[in-house]
Amino acid sequence: MEIAKIGEFGLIDRLTKDLENKNESTKYGVGDDCAVLSYPDTQVLITTDLLMEGVHFDLTYIDLQHLGYKSAMVNISDIFAMNGTPRQMTVSLALSKRFTVEDMEQFYSGLRLACEKWNVDIVGGDTTSSYTGLAISITCIGEARKDDIVYRNGAKNTDLICVSGDLGAAYMGLQLLEREKSVYYTQVNELQKKMAEAKKEGNQEKFSTLNAQLSTIATPDFAGKEYLLQRQLQTEARGDIIQRLREAGIRPTAMMDVSDGLSSELHHICRQSHVGCRIYEKELPIDYQTAVMAEELNMNVTTCALNGGEDYELLFTVPIGDLEKVKAIEDVHLIGHITEEKFGLQLVTRDNQEFELKAQGWNPLISEK
Repeated sequence: MEIAKIGEFGLIDRLTKDLENKNESTKYGVGDDCAVLSYPDTQVLITTDLLMEGVHFDLTYIDLQHLGYKSAMVNISDIFAMNGTPRQMTVSLALSKRFTVEDMEQFYSGLRLACEKWNVDIVGGDTTSSYTGLAISITCIGEARKDDIVYRNGAKNTDLICVSGDLGAAYMGLQLLEREKSVYYTQVNELQKKMAEAKKEGNQEKFSTLNAQLSTIATPDFAGKEYLLQRQLQTEARGDIIQRLREAGIRPTAMMDVSDGLSSELHHICRQSHVGCRIYEKELPIDYQTAVMAEELNMNVTTCALNGGEDYELLFTVPIGDLEKVKAIEDVHLIGHITEEKFGLQLVTRDNQEFELKAQGWNPLISEK
C-alpha cells in the first residue's frame, strides 16, 4: 500500500494504535501535540541520534525490521552509558516514495521489539517526505538519580579501564557485507553489460539466457560468520552489564558506549577527565570469528578492535579498590588503567613496546578519499 493512500496521520495511527505505556513517568503518549512525562524525584537523561541512508545504513543488506531494532538500541545504549534507565522514545522518519505502509510496519516491528526488551514507551514522533531516501531521527529519554549518573569526565589516576563483551566483530561484519555486496554487483553489472550487447545485436535467445542468469547469481555463504553478521545487524544495548555493576555495588567513575571505536572513546574520556591511560593489546577481548575474518581480509585484528566501531559495548573506569568485584563480573574485561595526563594515551603491545594511542574511529563528517 502506498503511504499517500492513508496519509501521515493514517500511517502514525496504524503504527502506534496499540502501544501500551509501561512506565509511571509516562503520563500521556502518542495522540496529542506533546507527550506528557513526569520525573519529580530524578534527573532526566535525553539522547538523540540521526541515521541517514547511505551514511549510517545500507538497505542492500539490512532489512527494515533489523534497522528498526538497531535504530532503537543505539539510543537506548546511550542512556545505559550514563548509568541510567531508558523510559521513553520518540521516532521521526523522512520517507521517499519507494517505501510502502508494509515497509514501515516492518521497521516499527523491529523498533518495538527493542523497546519491549527494555520496557521503553514510544510516546511520539513525526513523519515527512524525503527526496534522498530514508532518514531516521530517534530521541530516547531516561532517568537516573543525581548521584548515580556517570559522566565521561570522572576518571582518576590509577582507575582501572574495563570494557564489556568483545571488540571489532561489528566492523568485521560490515567488511564482510561490503565485500559480498561488491562481488554481487560486479556479477550483475557484467551480465547487464552482456545483455545490452545482445540486445544491440538483436540476439533475443542470448538476451533471454543472460536475463535468466541474473536470478541465479549465487547467494553469499556466511557459514561460520554468523556472529559477525549478528553484531553488525542486530545491535544489543548492554543494560545487563549496568545491572551487574549495580548488583556488585560498583559505580563507574567514567563511562561511554563504544560506538565510534575504542580508541576514539578512550580519547573522549581522557580529554574530558584530564588524564592519560595505558591499555594492553593482549587484554583486548576479540572473538575468534573476528580474528579469522581479519586474517582473511589481510587486516590487523588489533587495529580493527581499536577503531572499528558499532560494538556498542560499555567502556568504563572503576576505582582500583573495586578490582576483585569487577573481575567477578561475567563478560567484563580489564584492559588497562588510567595514568596522569602528562603520560598521554599509550598502547602496550604484546612484545611490551609502547605506542601513542591515536583516535582513528569512525567520523561521519570526514569524507573518504
